[in-house]
Amino acid sequence: MSTLAVVEEILRETAVPMSVREIVERAGVRLPSKSKTPDTVVARDLAMDIKKKGEGSLFARTSPGRYTLRSLAAQTAPVSTERTVERLGGNLARKPAAAAGSTVRPATGRDSAEGGGYAG
Repeated sequence: MSTLAVVEEILRETAVPMSVREIVERAGVRLPSKSKTPDTVVARDLAMDIKKKGEGSLFARTSPGRYTLRSLAAQTAPVSTERTVERLGGNLARKPAAAAGSTVRPATGRDSAEGGGYAG
């Protein structure tokens, strides 16, 4: 059985996103690799499968180092931002980056007109 087949089996059993470490601990001796770093092998295989197959991959990364089956991720898709804002009952308008009336300072240093250039 391949590494990804074992991972798929574990993710189907648990039906929740899991870290690579959790997957490896649950897999135990079922993993075909006898590597000293099975976490690295599983993380690499998952990342490569997702990168090569894209949306066609059985796996989905839910956050850094956490994976689930794409079919399970689709069932538990997060609520849209608009609904979240409505639920929180607020307007999430942002303040402008610079306050009105702020002054712009002139550039200083070698490239400025104040001198500091090359006098030859």
